[in-house]
Amino acid sequence: MSQASTVAVLGAGALGAAMAMRLGETGHEVRLWNRTEERARAVAEQAAGVTAVRALEDAVSGASVVITVLRDGDAVTEVMSDVIARLDDDAVWVQASTVGPRDAGVLAGLARDHGVAYLDAPVSGSTAPARQGRLVWLVAGPENVLARARPVLDDLGSSVLHVGTDVEGSAVKLVVNAWMAASTVAMSDVLALCDALGIDHATFVRVLEAGPLAMPYELQKVGAMDDASYAPGFAVQLALKDIDLAAAAATPSPLLEAVRDRLDATVAAGHDRDDLAAVDYLRKPPS
Repeated sequence: MSQASTVAVLGAGALGAAMAMRLGETGHEVRLWNRTEERARAVAEQAAGVTAVRALEDAVSGASVVITVLRDGDAVTEVMSDVIARLDDDAVWVQASTVGPRDAGVLAGLARDHGVAYLDAPVSGSTAPARQGRLVWLVAGPENVLARARPVLDDLGSSVLHVGTDVEGSAVKLVVNAWMAASTVAMSDVLALCDALGIDHATFVRVLEAGPLAMPYELQKVGAMDDASYAPGFAVQLALKDIDLAAAAATPSPLLEAVRDRLDATVAAGHDRDDLAAVDYLRKPPS
């Protein structure tokens, strides 16, 4: 275990809750805040070392690391604008929400205006890696600030990648999530091709695993797709949000436009909160 500290986690969604539980298990004192207090309280009731805090100011006061894990840039801006003046002078704000480089720059400016140390630090990985301490951190910011937050990041992640000094973390996150969404749509389409050609999915998977084309994340999706089991890991609506953030930052390619259309159709079909594997909902799994 790394050096223990007091950590405020702002946001008790799936990822924020998993982060809070992991940090509590590794010896940190965790204060969990959520706009809907009941959600934070439900997490704290089943997590060692985690306290649900009603008042936002109480969550951040005295915390050495403040992690924001909220839905989008507007939510982070609203929450932190209300409370940033209450952060301790030596606190580090770890901005882990996926907000895109434009909003990440706005948030960095908010931190700079208040003299708060700031890391643009989204993660690659969802709830299960967070609970296991196997997230991949994509961190941009000063190295000395990263060093101060490192004990907390190390307890949550298997890798801490320093990718720049500005908002490169948020830019890399959009690229990673675009790749994840595109590859998941591709897996669904390739399974449909397997069905059309009479190829057993287990054979297809075995061939991939035997060579350099295996992608563990997508191989896991084969079973979920065949079983139509879409228990939330990374929700379709969040993938769609991230594709839209990418489109706002750079003109999308025809491929990413097609991926967006597929995500949009999946949300329209009622799978917005389901796992990304739900892009396969139209394909009839083999009997």
